[in-house]
Amino acid sequence: MTSAVLVLEDGRIFRGEPFGAEGEAFGEAVFTTGMTGYQETLTDPSYHRQIVVQTAPQIGNTGWNAEDDESTGIQVAGYAVRDPSRRPSNWRSTGTLDAALRTQGIVGIAGIDTRAVVRHLRERGAMRAGVFSGATLPADDELVQRVQQSPGMAGADLYGAVTTGSSYVVEALGEKRFTVAALDVGIKFNTPRMMAQRGIETHVLPAGSTLEDVLAVSPDGFFLSNGPGDPATADAPVALTKAILEQRIPLFGICFGNQILGRALGRGTYKLRYGHRGINIPVVEHATGRVAITSQNHGFAVEGTAGERFATPYGDAVITHTCPNDGCVEGLAGVDFPAFSVQYHPEAAAGPHDAADLFDRFCALMEDHRRPSGRHALIEENH
Repeated sequence: MTSAVLVLEDGRIFRGEPFGAEGEAFGEAVFTTGMTGYQETLTDPSYHRQIVVQTAPQIGNTGWNAEDDESTGIQVAGYAVRDPSRRPSNWRSTGTLDAALRTQGIVGIAGIDTRAVVRHLRERGAMRAGVFSGATLPADDELVQRVQQSPGMAGADLYGAVTTGSSYVVEALGEKRFTVAALDVGIKFNTPRMMAQRGIETHVLPAGSTLEDVLAVSPDGFFLSNGPGDPATADAPVALTKAILEQRIPLFGICFGNQILGRALGRGTYKLRYGHRGINIPVVEHATGRVAITSQNHGFAVEGTAGERFATPYGDAVITHTCPNDGCVEGLAGVDFPAFSVQYHPEAAAGPHDAADLFDRFCALMEDHRRPSGRHALIEENH
């Protein structure tokens, strides 16, 4: 008889039954509070090399479909649930969650007390973990040792593993209004779709792209996507962002993109105790007092305090948004230059649509900063 265990690096072990593929997987154990949207969660590149624990007890009720993937495949390292659905029920379903996990080789575990796992991670913090399943498993001490020898998330350089291999274009729907160069450090499919609905033609570029690559598409704006790993490792995207800021090309970033912009503006980043992951996380916009319920998935954050104004090489900037739960920075904006970013996911895949207007703000920023020719050209260093 096969069995499965979730092993945490501090020695805590949870025993259950195999779910999805059998074998072993290593990653950072994190939890997400979303009650819906498990397919979008599993295919979100920001979850690369993480073992995701679902706080909602029943998972898989709506099966799996061909429409809701947010990337080319499942991105998580492993998956842990309490009560998987035995039979999906949804008119769009084309298969089961279990089958999708097995087909894509994702090792999971079911039948564990996910409430206990979540309480443990909240108290001890996100940590290295392993999911092991099979007819015979090594001794517990050996499994713990193997988990402890696996790489951690701090210092992890992961965006290169999820970026596109070559550039591609997502056409605008209807009349084209703007051209945007989007740096793919883990972009979700729904982001260019949201831009397309607003008349934006999006050129999705690999993470290693240069300023010349960006300028070659004659962009009206530049977009920094979400993505996985430690932003302290993203030296190349940070350098490119600095060049974009020098060009005064309107810039919009989300999630990992917020951290990249923060680093480009001279701010530090740090690892959160257990991060923000779910579709019910409040964010306060300080200029208006408006509170949005947002979709989030991040384990790192930008240093700063609510409403803080600070100097950068490009002019003053300000901390525009924070999370009322813990004071975490949720947004940045240039005061004297055209750039802004948020730590959450306005593309809402999955999640509430409270922040969808940020794409409209990006359009307004591009409109306000159009150059006479409508195109950006390289500014000479000595100009």
